Amino acid sequence: MTDVSSTAEPFTHTASAQELADLRARLLATRWPDAPEDAGWSLGTDLGYLKELVDYWIDGFDWPAQETKLAALPRFRRTVGGLGIHFVHTRAAAPATAGGSADGSTGAAFPLLLNHGWPDSFWRYSKVIPLLTDPAAHGGDPADAFDVIVPDMPGYGYSDRPTGVPLNSIAVAALWAELMTQLGYQRFATAGGDIGSHVSRYLGLDNPDRVLAVHRMDAGIRASTGDPHELSPAERDWLDTAAAWNASEGAYAAMHRTKPQTAAFGLTDSPVGLAAWIVEKMRSWSDGELSLVYTRDEILTNVMIYWLTGTIGSSMRMYNANSTIPDDQLTRRVEVPSGFALFPGDIIRPPREWLERSTNLVHVSEPPRGGHFAPFEQPELYAKELRTFFRPFRTAGS
Repeated sequence: MTDVSSTAEPFTHTASAQELADLRARLLATRWPDAPEDAGWSLGTDLGYLKELVDYWIDGFDWPAQETKLAALPRFRRTVGGLGIHFVHTRAAAPATAGGSADGSTGAAFPLLLNHGWPDSFWRYSKVIPLLTDPAAHGGDPADAFDVIVPDMPGYGYSDRPTGVPLNSIAVAALWAELMTQLGYQRFATAGGDIGSHVSRYLGLDNPDRVLAVHRMDAGIRASTGDPHELSPAERDWLDTAAAWNASEGAYAAMHRTKPQTAAFGLTDSPVGLAAWIVEKMRSWSDGELSLVYTRDEILTNVMIYWLTGTIGSSMRMYNANSTIPDDQLTRRVEVPSGFALFPGDIIRPPREWLERSTNLVHVSEPPRGGHFAPFEQPELYAKELRTFFRPFRTAGS
């Protein structure tokens, strides 16, 4: 039985002077690798770029100022499924129609659960939350306001790290269904990207009576697709593209799936190693040059959350957990109304035929800009996308 008596405690995090002094000492003591002349980013993280970023990290980056910005979000922790879960819970400025409020009352705004991926946390949605909860203040319709809930997955950010078997996306989806019950939301919508897309998918699959609609930024690639001749030419091309991408860009995922603990030693001990592992992905998965997409403060804030919480190892272990999900789960069709936003800078964009085959597809859009971290890269476009997609479902939960 769900422990609805569990209460949420307001949460903020302040790094200690000792933690920051230790970080500075480690940065100053970095043992740098060599690199071939003019290698740039062709072999991985660019040495010259990372040295410049670390110089700024040492003498220019103001982490307490970033903590103050993050503290402006209403953040909480509560026990869900035996784990301490950190989450943002922002109420709508102008309640609309569907769902229920955190205290169980009716008439609250449309409840929306947002799911992050790797390598990020609630950070992914920190820019877009105000646009979703108070659209009128940002040129939108107040009727489009959401109550927004953004949890850190177990092993990520400020949520607890599982001490036993790592949790897969199915298990996390079950935790989030319990979290929404504890918060008083009987019906809700969900959206996500990266691993968060899969968590959103399983929320819809396993809670079709509660989940009003599912929005995703990617559809994943099934481990088994049956007879490839039964697929459309566009689907077969997509699978070929995915295989080529995996061969050239998927080494990180293979490490995460098979030997995450080996990588965790170095990445947990070296802040520069951690930054190299994360920043290379932020660059290659985003839409545009790194310096034009993110400020240095934004990049380092994402890295710092991993560094201070020591969660790079536990976050990578989720890949291992997901690799054991049986094929009969991967091949289930999502019957809850589903929508997709395929951003041009994302990793591998699926064809419409695949979306129709695997979901009850009611919406597909192709925004003009944005990549894998679109809620952070292009918050206005992402907010507009969610407002548009979920608008028809608002009365369904009332």
